[in-house]
Amino acid sequence: MAKIPEHESGPINTITQGTTIKGNITANGDFRMDGVLQGDITLNGKLVVGEKGVVTGNIHCLNANIIGTVEGNITVKELLSLHTTAKVKGDVVINKLSIEPGASFSGTCRMSDEVERARMQSSQPSPAQPAAQPQVPKR
Repeated sequence: MAKIPEHESGPINTITQGTTIKGNITANGDFRMDGVLQGDITLNGKLVVGEKGVVTGNIHCLNANIIGTVEGNITVKELLSLHTTAKVKGDVVINKLSIEPGASFSGTCRMSDEVERARMQSSQPSPAQPAAQPQVPKR
């Protein structure tokens, strides 16, 4: 029998349909949610919310494929894919976004480089007056 290889970031965790979890989930590997989660999920890998999967809470992960329902804010470091049956209600911060026709998305979307640029600008003190231009002596 062939061994199923583990993903580079570790084993794939799965919550099956019919399972409800109330609380936060943190994992180093990939995660597939076909059940219901009422809480936040933080991963160092890929999240798949299956067609019957429901997440009511915030998501932070490397990549995400949403096929089911998410109500909460989503932060994805690389690619967020919303499939045809996806229903997302919340704000997203992503690097790349893919939305298939038929997917439902209600919220705001910001690119992570835009968010980082805004954060950098807000952390720099703004000068009270523009810097004076050096005077060039007249000849």
